[in-house]
Amino acid sequence: MKTTANLAGLPAIENPGRIAILKSKWYPHLVDSLSNACEAALRRHGYERIEVHRLPGSLELPLAAADLLALDEGQEIDALICFGVILKGETLHFEMITNECMRGLGEVMQRYRRPVVVEVLPVLKIEHAEARAGDDEFNKGLEAAAAAIEMIHWRRSVGATPRR
Repeated sequence: MKTTANLAGLPAIENPGRIAILKSKWYPHLVDSLSNACEAALRRHGYERIEVHRLPGSLELPLAAADLLALDEGQEIDALICFGVILKGETLHFEMITNECMRGLGEVMQRYRRPVVVEVLPVLKIEHAEARAGDDEFNKGLEAAAAAIEMIHWRRSVGATPRR
């Protein structure tokens, strides 16, 4: 089922920090569509410091996420957003990459106590990813931006993150 994110109802973020977008190089037309939609939505909601990192694949996302947060001593990064497409093939490679990517990103989020939003799309057919990366309101990049903004706002409201 396709869903849309309510971008109009997002809370305002005072003194936004940085957002890091990490994306796999596989299926670049799809991953770039997700990332571009996300970045545009973040900019419309006040984020100007958005850095984008292209990585060899989805398996490398957890290490890159951990490295960025480990180097972020001033805690300027408000959230990480990860994009990728993993297409099911004839081997178990799909399951191994998907499971390890998700496990690793969850571990990074817990270790560094910062939101890590994941829109890595494990799909059985490329058409399934195309339906989620189109130039429309169903683009999962919009959902990722909304989730990041909502988590940043919530964490600040409960004192889990310092206000800038």
